[in-house]
Formats: sequence, C-alpha cells, structure tokens
Amino acid sequence: MVVTGANKGIGYETAAALGRLGARVFVGSRDARRGDDAAARLRAEGLDAHALLLDVDDDESVVAAAGKIAAVTGELDALVNNAAIKLESSPSPPSACPIAEVRATFETNVFGTIRVIQAMLPLLLRAPEPRIVNVSSGLGSSTLATTPGSRYMEVPLLSYNASKAALNSVTVQFANELRSTHCKVNAADPGYASTDMTATSRPTDRSAAEAAGVVVRLATLPPDGPTGAFYDEHGEVPW
Repeated sequence: MVVTGANKGIGYETAAALGRLGARVFVGSRDARRGDDAAARLRAEGLDAHALLLDVDDDESVVAAAGKIAAVTGELDALVNNAAIKLESSPSPPSACPIAEVRATFETNVFGTIRVIQAMLPLLLRAPEPRIVNVSSGLGSSTLATTPGSRYMEVPLLSYNASKAALNSVTVQFANELRSTHCKVNAADPGYASTDMTATSRPTDRSAAEAAGVVVRLATLPPDGPTGAFYDEHGEVPW
C-alpha cells in the first residue's frame, strides 16, 4: 500500500494503522530524510514499512516511485492520496487570494493526485481488490458550503476549498471509469484534527490518528463496499 505525504500527520497515522493491519506500507515523502525517519519509526514498531521518495508535483519522481513499487511487489493493493498543501490562513476572502496560491495549491492537491493515480493505476489493476482513497475535506463539499447556518460557509479558503472540490470531482471521474473493474475509488473527509496544517487555526484535541480512521476504512473496503462516494467518520458526506 502507498500513502503519499506519509512522513507526518494524518498520512503517517494512516500508514501506521495500515501497517498494524498487516499491510506492507510504502511511506511516500518528498523529503528523503523525513521519509526515512518516518519509515524507521514504523519499523521500530514492528511494521513492514518502507520509505518511498515521492514528490507528487514532479513527473519524474512519481514515475520513479511507481517503478520502485513495480520492482518490489509487482502490484499495489491500495493508494492513499494524502499529500496536500494549504497556503492560506482562515479567514481569507477569495477576492484577496493571490492567483499564484491558487495555482500552487491545485498543482499539489489536484494535479498531483491525478499524476500519482495515472502512474500507479497499472499496478493497482494487477491487484485482486485494489482501492484508491483521495483525502479530501468537508470544505470541498459544495452542498455544505451552500447550506445556510453551516460552519463550512464560515471558512473562506479559495485555493484550498476549491482544490478539494476539484479533487472530489476527480474521484468521481476515476470511479466511473473503473466501475467495470474491482478497483474502488472514494474520497475521505478525515475531519478537523491537530496537524501541522491546522497549527495556526483553532485548537483541537482530536488527534491525527482519529482522523485517519475513515481513510483506513476506505482503503480496506470489502468487495461489496461503495465506490465513487465521499465519507467521513459518521457516514456519507454530500458532494
């Protein structure tokens, strides 16, 4: 199983939880040292963890990572697209968001995910029951963002929210293409948790390990599980 952006936060906790379930986990990280350190911590726990140099913004890095997976395992049971950035601080009026921030955010959160899926898909389709999980956010739900009284209306983050809405659409597109296969593609909303990304926002006692729960569940769905859906820890989330 591959988890991108897994050297810390929700990605690390996802890799740890999958490893505890007995999976061989490739810890994706764009920084080699941090990836090595994260994988070493997981191995110290007795898990089958391997560092995977993977910068989702870089074509050559992604192709090389797919090549490493092919050489080691020949197939891929699950891909968790967790790597993401948030360059804005809340609140951030859309009218004040620099277009460069929007472009950079989409490059990682949307194009990076597409890049990784396309590179890893041949390996996924060799597995008997492959799973793709795109780590999204409730902030990307257009329904929640337009529901009067919803707290999601009160978090204006143009680049981040729009990128997660686009990621949701990417999820549906791949799910539709792959419906005739055994591959299931879903989006996960891990919810608000204490991570580096939320360090400058409102405090919370909810841990990254708790947030990883729904991601792990979607990465290990049974054959009769859903595809083309959006879930948080409580159930299905509206698009």
